[in-house]
Amino acid sequence: MALVVQKFGGTSVGDADRIRAVADHIARTRRHGDQVVVVVSAMGKTTDELLRLADDVSAVQPPRELDMLLTSGERVSMALMCMALADQQVDAVSFTGSQAGIITDTAHTRAKIQEVRGDRLRQALADGRVPVVAGFQGVSTERDVTTLGRGGSDTTAVALAAALGADACEIYTDVTGVFSADPRVVPQARRLSRLSFEEMLDIAASGGRVLALRSVEFARNHHVPLHVRSSFTWEPGTWVVEEEPTMENAVVTAVTHDTSEAKITVTGVPDRPGLAARLFRALAERSVNVDMIVQNVSQHGTTDISFTVPKVDVASSVEVARNLAAEIGAGEVVADTEVAKVSLVGAGMRSHPGVSATMFQTLADEGINIDMISTSTIRVTCVVRADAVERAVQALHRAFELDTF
Repeated sequence: MALVVQKFGGTSVGDADRIRAVADHIARTRRHGDQVVVVVSAMGKTTDELLRLADDVSAVQPPRELDMLLTSGERVSMALMCMALADQQVDAVSFTGSQAGIITDTAHTRAKIQEVRGDRLRQALADGRVPVVAGFQGVSTERDVTTLGRGGSDTTAVALAAALGADACEIYTDVTGVFSADPRVVPQARRLSRLSFEEMLDIAASGGRVLALRSVEFARNHHVPLHVRSSFTWEPGTWVVEEEPTMENAVVTAVTHDTSEAKITVTGVPDRPGLAARLFRALAERSVNVDMIVQNVSQHGTTDISFTVPKVDVASSVEVARNLAAEIGAGEVVADTEVAKVSLVGAGMRSHPGVSATMFQTLADEGINIDMISTSTIRVTCVVRADAVERAVQALHRAFELDTF
């Protein structure tokens, strides 16, 4: 008998019909002899509607109260799912994040899981019941309700799978798996049947939206196999697993893109040790997640530093950079929000030279200029103009023949 954690996103439980369809699938999984733990997100756009309601009520939203508000969406889903399962003659019991034993730190709206106790879930399974857990939430070490931030329900599901020793964690969404590119940009993109954790981490970090980065990190660290599937077709999707030494890796697995970041440039920074550290420490203290960093060669005792940040953090990043620039005698601070990232990801890059050269030549042939470049063992990322990124994705998908496998 296998133990499977099944997570259903907002579109999968978007209305009563969808909830009944999911309940039927869970019931069929049980009839096949498997134990199931279910994790649900809030229905449809419930979280967005709650955020709009908060905006309508007040411009001041204490993080603790915002967490209390937002967690209500998942509680609605879990209760309705248990009712639908009862209609399928499946004995189910709902749990909030705190009842499920998900203990987090005290950072409201972006809490990190510190421990999963899970005793009540184990007892429910032993009693032959299906635990249905509200995703995206936990309880802090100070006993306050917390939320886990973007992709929090994925993280909940993987954390429970790790704590309970599940055989697999199935992530059900509105797509049939992970693709070689965004099918909305590249209609010829193909579904990938299998990925390594490292490849999926880079895909998630560079713009792939199917799985949240934190959930993939958790799965890799705790060796939890992931299966990304569609709750609309129920067909097999993409497995994300440990990389097998004998696996013959494709040179490039996927082309990803991300339009959610902006580029900040600080000009005329004195070329002295410690100034870059001061800048990025100050940004970290403001909880700004810096991605790519480029420092130009020093000329006449000064240099320029460019870095990318989420667009939502542009204002605070510019404020931090300008304050430091004034202290150290640097030049101006320039924010550019009309940029985007395009990336190649593939475990085969480790042993195949020439990937970067082909990428740069392909972009040059398309007349696309490169602003910044970042590389790792299995990823190459370029920052280009936002209005050219879709053309870049299409050209690179063709150049590496990803639609012909």
